[in-house]
Amino acid sequence: MGKYFGTDGFRGEANVNLTVEHAFKVGRFIGWYFGKEKRARIVIGKDTRRSSYMFEDALSAGLTASGADVYLLHVTPTPSVSYIVRTEDFDCGIMISASHNPFYDNGIKLIDSQGHKMAAAIEAELESYIDGNHVEIPLATGSEIGSTVDYSAGRNRYVGYLISLATRSFKSMRVGLDCANGSASHIARSVFNALGAKTFVMNAEPNGVNINENAGSTHMDALQKFVLENQLDVGFAFDGDADRCMAVDEKGEIVDGDKILYVCGHYMKQQGHLKDDTVVTTIMSNLGLYKAFDAIGIEYKKTAVGDKYVNEEIVKNNYSLGGEQSGHIIFSKHATTGDGVLTSLMMMEVMLEGKELLGKLCEALVIYPQLLKNIKVKDKKMAQENPAVQKKVAEVAEALGDSGRILVRESGTEPLIRIMVEAKKDTLCEKYVEQVVAVLESEGLTQ
Repeated sequence: MGKYFGTDGFRGEANVNLTVEHAFKVGRFIGWYFGKEKRARIVIGKDTRRSSYMFEDALSAGLTASGADVYLLHVTPTPSVSYIVRTEDFDCGIMISASHNPFYDNGIKLIDSQGHKMAAAIEAELESYIDGNHVEIPLATGSEIGSTVDYSAGRNRYVGYLISLATRSFKSMRVGLDCANGSASHIARSVFNALGAKTFVMNAEPNGVNINENAGSTHMDALQKFVLENQLDVGFAFDGDADRCMAVDEKGEIVDGDKILYVCGHYMKQQGHLKDDTVVTTIMSNLGLYKAFDAIGIEYKKTAVGDKYVNEEIVKNNYSLGGEQSGHIIFSKHATTGDGVLTSLMMMEVMLEGKELLGKLCEALVIYPQLLKNIKVKDKKMAQENPAVQKKVAEVAEALGDSGRILVRESGTEPLIRIMVEAKKDTLCEKYVEQVVAVLESEGLTQ
């Protein structure tokens, strides 16, 4: 990862460690980089947080000052930017969002012309420019100055594309949607209504500061209650930029990304649509998922945490399906990134095809208890490589054997060591996590 750009773009608190000056420089560089041989065409989307409008203006100013033409999708999901970039012949897409973070954070995600996250080499050159260690970029003058175009029609085309993917009517289904007061607020209801569902919507009134606030895929309790109170068949929760989806079954039980991968992977294998009968996961997927995959003959690949790495593995081997426990699910036939609304449509297809509700479809998957603790440390690398810590981790792994696992890794963005244990009982998870924490403390590694 670079100085500014991590696995999910340049993210920080608005005007603290991600400022309008940063956004202007990103625009200046991108407009110049993609406009070396022609006038660059850049499309921008944003989520509903207050600072997104400020960053949109700053990016647009930088881009047009470098001679690029800017097309504004306005408030829209991240996957819509990815879709429009690759289908409408744009040179680059920019999404302004901090995903599931609170409103005061924001981020700038760069998307290449194929709809994938921007190459690390380009981000590295951009970082050099931000820090003043790059050749000077000239300002466009006269007729070379770029223009800004309202492109809400592009967002509408994305909505039409989603609707076109459904293979049957949702007429018999009562569906709940938690839009997290984010990007899905503008499109999810219209998609489900168009497909005939009886749609019940919550958290779809964004005001600039309520995005993700006790809502969406990171706060599932509200949707669980909503599904039960309204006697719904299923509920779907999205995050701020609608690239994640989590679900709630008819009994009010949470269906996370692992369960979604199981349900969709099983269905796609049965339909002959699962390339090499393989699903791509991250190292954080639950042990129960792998045991369930083993039982139905599905292979799996494990990547580092981050949908960026899942997508790289999918692209490298042309796999059909992959995702994260957090709800980033990639259906490579239809999209190049995680897409929350698309995921909900694919789940509806499985339910309608099999004439089964989600609870029944998940029955064969037994999720192991899992505990994750984030420990603030003085030096992540030193903590990870400490001999006493490594010895304790090895002892825990041996004690768990085939009935559990331990994973200790560094945070990509914070001074944290993340300790995750899965076991047959919650008490075992707690016991083994605390053993590792105790060693970190005794070795003087914690803050």
